[in-house]
Amino acid sequence: MKSYLAAAIQMTSVSNLQKNLAQAEEFIDLAVRQGAELIGLPENFAFMGEENEKMAQAGAIAQETEKFLKTMAQRFQVTILGGGFPVPVDETSTRVYNTALLIDPNGQELARYQKVHLFDVNVPDGNTYRESTTVMAGKELPAVHYSRELGNIALSVCYDVRFPELYRYMAHKGADIIFVPAAFTAFTGKDHWQVLLQARAIENTSYVIAPAQTGINYARRQTHGHAMIIDPWGVILADAGEQPGVAIAEINPARLEQVRRQMPSLQHRVFV
Repeated sequence: MKSYLAAAIQMTSVSNLQKNLAQAEEFIDLAVRQGAELIGLPENFAFMGEENEKMAQAGAIAQETEKFLKTMAQRFQVTILGGGFPVPVDETSTRVYNTALLIDPNGQELARYQKVHLFDVNVPDGNTYRESTTVMAGKELPAVHYSRELGNIALSVCYDVRFPELYRYMAHKGADIIFVPAAFTAFTGKDHWQVLLQARAIENTSYVIAPAQTGINYARRQTHGHAMIIDPWGVILADAGEQPGVAIAEINPARLEQVRRQMPSLQHRVFV
């Protein structure tokens, strides 16, 4: 594993696939020009709108988004995570998988993860979310992609961050870098986003890269922002704030080794 720059992209995605992909391309280009070799896009980066709109276009969104990710990775010669987009379960199903896809610089798929924990929550701000009405929960534990150059990369999506057992599994599989692409609500984000990300980084002594949605995406749907990159000690290396943009920071194997030597908690686990 070498030292390199990673980027967590922050977007305000809306219910327009082409507009969102154009915005994503701008930020990928910006990240590459700043030297990033590993780039993460947030959950719902390709489409964020009403559920009926999403389902009506799900097949097209899935096809265009996967093609886009492969094209961008090849064009810019970087590894890209598409942090979450709808992929129909099958041709007859009325539901989709919320799918994260990791693509290498040759445009090849490295890892695919279907979001396991679905956001069915009555948020105290009055908004109700029922992700399970259109999304089928994945049944597989998150993929860990093993890379000699970039480190071992694990995938998760948004609400997953509240379930530490998922991340302990990643650590057990040797994860060095954990992606948490999200569209965190503004209400819960202000209290929980940062502390949950730091907890996942600290307890698993891993880097956390958390691309994010920000601002008003549609109707009353407002997201928290603050795309972040956090080091294994829990230090926030980069924070994109509340506007669309890019958070960039170094992934350093020496720092990873130092933290794991200073705090060897993964070696002291009793119940694995």
